[in-house]
Amino acid sequence: MTKVLRSVVTGVGGYLPDEIVTNDDLAKIVDTSDEWIIERTGIRQRHRAAEGQPVSDLAVEAAKRALEAAGKTPADVDLIIVATTTPDLTFPATATIVQRKLGCPVGIAFDVQAVCSGFVYALSTADGFVARGRSKCALVIGAETMTRLMDWTDRGTCVLFGDGAGAVVLEPQEGEG
Repeated sequence: MTKVLRSVVTGVGGYLPDEIVTNDDLAKIVDTSDEWIIERTGIRQRHRAAEGQPVSDLAVEAAKRALEAAGKTPADVDLIIVATTTPDLTFPATATIVQRKLGCPVGIAFDVQAVCSGFVYALSTADGFVARGRSKCALVIGAETMTRLMDWTDRGTCVLFGDGAGAVVLEPQEGEG
């Protein structure tokens, strides 16, 4: 057997903003009920980012938790990919903002925008960098502030979305191929 390089998840972290929006809260502003929402979605509550809290702040908190779980520091990170449809700005990429806020060294940082499948694309892309020896410590982050885009009068969509972030650390590992 030959040795092959693989990417492995070595840390996971998440972050949810403090404000909680319950189904009962939504029933006060749109024609719905807790029962209707739970029956169709299983969702009981969602989180909403505070005014002035950009998506990069959510991403940074999730990243810190993932790095801690992996036993890594921002100085170890050489690749950041942020999957988001709700970036802080059109440019620069939210990943570069996260890089600066974390204090990571200069490295590769970019965003992936593919809505629901964005994190999967970001993870697959990071896997390509790590498994080919191009990155030794990659942060992959999915972060959204969808509540800022929603029509709060449309019960078909406002019951589905909230704000939050999740992150993983990917590192190379040799294995049998």
